[in-house]
This record gives sequence, structure tokens and C-alpha cells, in this order.
Amino acid sequence: MSARGHAFGIDIGGSGVKGAVVDLATGTLTHDRIKIATPHPATPAAVAEAVAELVAKAQWEGPVGLTMPCVVLDGHARTAANIDPSWIGTDARALFSAALDGRPVTVLNDADAAGLAEDSYGSARDLHGLTIMLTFGTGIGSALLYNGTLVPNSELGHILVGTDEAEHLAAASVKDREDLGYPEWARRVSTVLSTIEALFWPKVFIAGGGISRDHEQWIPLLTNRTPVIPAVLKNTAGIVGAAMAIDAGLAP
Repeated sequence: MSARGHAFGIDIGGSGVKGAVVDLATGTLTHDRIKIATPHPATPAAVAEAVAELVAKAQWEGPVGLTMPCVVLDGHARTAANIDPSWIGTDARALFSAALDGRPVTVLNDADAAGLAEDSYGSARDLHGLTIMLTFGTGIGSALLYNGTLVPNSELGHILVGTDEAEHLAAASVKDREDLGYPEWARRVSTVLSTIEALFWPKVFIAGGGISRDHEQWIPLLTNRTPVIPAVLKNTAGIVGAAMAIDAGLAP
């Protein structure tokens, strides 16, 4: 990653397509992010049109990094979460490049992008070794980073914990759906973290997702071995990570 300069990141989510220019020296946005409602249905053509509209509004003319709620391999979407199933198998990199008049683009998983940003500018910026970020939301997203190097598409939310997938046991949506208090939900999260740390032995977990705003109510209740710290970049992490990816030339 360049020590100075700006790059443009776009975070494509279930409700909004958000983008901004990022100052790569600080990991901050140079202006308020621009947001366009995610089209419904969120088909490849419709989302590509929204991306082109956002970039035009920003008057950005350079390369663009994008995140998606998908596993991304060689620029192709291989899964589709909170986005139209027709994305599966789509060459997202080629699609977005064509929508942006052939300019270079990078496309990566949204949790991976958030992890990149937190590792470089957020909670784990001064740490070394293996960092695992988990985003607790509708499911559980994950990002693995070793000394700043991303291991893409980890999908630890699907790891089996007993007979259940981790995200079916301890996603934030499960807490809401089952009306769990923080102590009971924290016990489930601890079980998930203990399972993951037995396999990977990370130095630290970063807890992200909207529920990380309430980290004082549940992180102190966790009983797993590895330290857990809250994410700090909040809703800019995906944009920042996308900008980092295009600047670094990442191509998951």
C-alpha cells in the first residue's frame, strides 16, 4: 500500500451502496460518504448501474475497489448473501469494470475488507501475528490477517460448533430472534470463539458488526482464551478496506 495518496472504495450491502475517497495515510474518508439505495432486486446489472451512478456523483476518475456480501474468487462471485442469487458465478470484476468505462477495479468480500481496514487503521493496527475479525450481524462474517496479509474468503461463520453452524448459534440476528440477554448470548459467542481459537490460535479477535457498539455489555462476559477487542471503524470499514485493496492490487 502506498504511504500517501487517495483511493476510492465502495461497500455494497443489502440496503445501500456506499462509497468515498479514502486518505490512505490515515484510513479516513476525505468527505462524507455517498450512499445510493441498493436496488431491489439487487441483480448484477442493477447494482453495476448504481455503482456507476455513485462514482459519477463523486466525480472520481481513477480505479475503484468494491466489497460485496459474497465469496469472491478470481473476481467471480461464488455465493450471494443479502443480494440477488443471480450473482453466483458472475464475473463481478469484469462487470464493474465495464460499467466504469473499462477502468481497473478490485472486488473482495465485505468482511475481508473490514478486516483489512481494522488491521491497518483500527483496533489491531499495532499488533503482529494472526488477527481474526468476526462481524456479528445477520450471520457471522470473518477475516483472517497475518501481519497485515489477508487470507481471503475464510467464512468462519459456517464452521460447525457441535451440530450447529457458528452463525446459527451466535449471530446477532439469533440474539434478537430468540430474545437472548447478553449473558446467554455471550456464552454462545464464547463457545464459537473457543472452537475457532483451538484451530487457529490467533493473537486477538476483533468483534465487528452493529452489536460491537454495545461491546461494554458483552465482551467482558466472554470466557474464551484469546483477547477480544471491539472494532473502531464502524460503518466506514468496508469503504476503507475496498480502497486499500485497489491501491494494493489485491485480486482474491
